[in-house]
Amino acid sequence: MANINWFPGHMQKARREVAEKIKQVDIVFEVVDARVPESSRNPMLLEMLAQKPMISILNKADLADPNRTKQWIEQYQAAGREAIAIDAQHARRLQQLPQLAEKILADKLAKKRARGIRNPHVRAMCIGIPNVGKSTILNRLVQKNIAVTGNRPGVTKNQQWLKASGNLELLDTPGILWPKFDDQEIGMRLALTGAIAETAFTADEVALWGVAYFQQNYRNVLRKHYGLTDEDVALAPADLIKLLTKKFGYGEEFDRTAVRFNNDVRKGELGRYTLEVPTKAQGNQE
Repeated sequence: MANINWFPGHMQKARREVAEKIKQVDIVFEVVDARVPESSRNPMLLEMLAQKPMISILNKADLADPNRTKQWIEQYQAAGREAIAIDAQHARRLQQLPQLAEKILADKLAKKRARGIRNPHVRAMCIGIPNVGKSTILNRLVQKNIAVTGNRPGVTKNQQWLKASGNLELLDTPGILWPKFDDQEIGMRLALTGAIAETAFTADEVALWGVAYFQQNYRNVLRKHYGLTDEDVALAPADLIKLLTKKFGYGEEFDRTAVRFNNDVRKGELGRYTLEVPTKAQGNQE
């Protein structure tokens, strides 16, 4: 498995800025991709923010396997971790975030009121790796298109404070990856879901990994979407890509098939899926 490398200069700068701003916030909104909830957590940032209350927001839940999302939420809550699954694109459940933040910070807010601060503000830092939907969430919360959005990693480059409804203030931060994966499968999951710039990996290797995962976990999805037989889906991943290349009329342009498959997965064309399984559910793979 090839190594995936990236970490452009603006991410190093953003990491320093997060470290400087963390003392100014009351709580952290950690945005992850519901399709890869653990792989899309940045351990470098988690270490920096360990002392702050945190809510994990599993965004893009409309693209994820709903059974797996339910299992992830249950596992997090059993571990005492605040977590909520949302679809920020359609603003579902987003308004629960301010109330949940105030609930977590109830003691701190009560002390501020006791000191004569009538309407204490809640200052939240929004963090996450690229392309998990941080800016979309912030725009929905402030009800304006203030934070820059885009369906590609690395759109947000600078930090900015945004005023949401009520007493909530939000700090937008750029998507920050960490310099090196200890487990290259994490890199494959993030590449397949679009968190890593395409210049950092080869499409064919990611597609081979993705095909193998779908063969093991979502075989019916492959069969239905691409019009395959049981025998087709049982082929080795490389042979299945060759078959699809022929089926698409691409001659021997296997890279073109790889790009198409990766894009189909990212856009949800194959249906809802999750690329990693909670620990407690690993014995119950579909």
